[in-house]
Amino acid sequence: MDNILDFNAAVSRRQFFRKNGTGLGAAALASLLPSAASGLSNSKVPEHLQKLAPKAKRVIYLSMLGAPSQLDTFDHKPKLQERFAEDLTGYLEDQGQRLTGMTSGQAKKPLAPTAFKFKQYGQSGAWLSDLLPHTAKMADDLAIVKSMYTEAINHEPANQLCYTGSQQNGKPSIGSWLSYGLGSTNEDLPSFVVLHAQHTGQGGVQAISSRLWGPGFLEGKHAGVALRSKGDPVLYLKDAPGIDRKIRRQMLDGLNALNQKSYDAVGSPETQTRMQQFEMAFRMQASVPELTDLSQETEKTFEMYGPQAKTPGSFASSCLLARRMMERGVQFVQIFHRGWDQHGNLPTHIKDQCKDVDQPAWALIQDLKQRGMLDDTLVIWGGEFGRTVYCQGGLTRENYGRDHHPRCFTMWMAGGGIKGGQTYGETDDFSFNITENPVHIRDLHATMLHQLGLDHNLLTFQYQGLDQKLTGVLPTKVIKDLLL
Repeated sequence: MDNILDFNAAVSRRQFFRKNGTGLGAAALASLLPSAASGLSNSKVPEHLQKLAPKAKRVIYLSMLGAPSQLDTFDHKPKLQERFAEDLTGYLEDQGQRLTGMTSGQAKKPLAPTAFKFKQYGQSGAWLSDLLPHTAKMADDLAIVKSMYTEAINHEPANQLCYTGSQQNGKPSIGSWLSYGLGSTNEDLPSFVVLHAQHTGQGGVQAISSRLWGPGFLEGKHAGVALRSKGDPVLYLKDAPGIDRKIRRQMLDGLNALNQKSYDAVGSPETQTRMQQFEMAFRMQASVPELTDLSQETEKTFEMYGPQAKTPGSFASSCLLARRMMERGVQFVQIFHRGWDQHGNLPTHIKDQCKDVDQPAWALIQDLKQRGMLDDTLVIWGGEFGRTVYCQGGLTRENYGRDHHPRCFTMWMAGGGIKGGQTYGETDDFSFNITENPVHIRDLHATMLHQLGLDHNLLTFQYQGLDQKLTGVLPTKVIKDLLL
């Protein structure tokens, strides 16, 4: 027994420096600063990371997984109607365009104009498809960016680039970077929450990984917390039968005491993170049921979000929950809506998808606006890449499919210091190449961070000998034309 105690008490050279760097030093700092600034709770990181005056305090990211067709929603190309079924094989060869395995062997690449009508809306005169009648009503609130682009041509790497800043595994997600850079303003809820909304369209959608909301090499406390739509919002949120809050508190205090002894002996930051997570889970037992209880919302609110607003797990219900989270201090909410990967039967499936998201997204903007929250809440809508102008598979005027296209796609932003009522960027006659104001997904990240008061060059974390950044090492810019 004495040998075991001696072993536990021994401190290696590495552990000594770890303890002094993250143990004694952090404890000393905690004694000088309030908990909200010490780094030992859901706190802010050192002030040197926050150099800019923030225009936004929080973000809602509406992620359309599978890649919506820009040609059928926002990128109006009326001249294509005259070129129906024109073979673009030679054009693609001239462009040097990389194709996926799904269409690379297709003998012809017939041009597929959209089956949907477009109109201009608002004082800005933005062109929108009749698939999005509610979104069209708020055209003057939106900055519609038609010139987004990416390098990835398949979903998994494209989603990782879109939501972690890198096509490689192991990098922190956007929400985790924001949790690290901003801390939390609510001790009872996570700073980063993920919702998975049900979709009405096609089945067989791609599986997605928790890497898209994971912390990567950051501390575990920065991971996104995914709330479930059925059963308890978080697994094991409720205490077991016979365990009341007082007993749970006593159990947790005892566990924390053991963890503290382990931390004192070894100095592992992961032990400290585990203690923080246990405390957060205890507080969430009270805060999450109140958050997800929509019974206090008015019938007028439900009507605004649409007929699915009372259906748990719907996109409408998720948007309403996102607004409630914003009110309670959650700083980043990501809603994933799958089913946009329409390689065939696109006109039918995209109608279903747009019906799912159109009215709720409009209602979310109106709800934030009427509560005085839109000015400091940044809302982002979009997918991971675009779709091809040529058809995958058989083509008729009423039915077609589209393959993946990374060279251009459309996203929109609203609120949070974004200048609404503008369409930014332009594409060529085929919606194939960008002709004006290209915006890489990294530029979107830099712009988002800028609006939150974070310089993307300063928001770093040292890992594997490098100062890692969300925006990586390639040239990246804040899109100032989009900002108020």
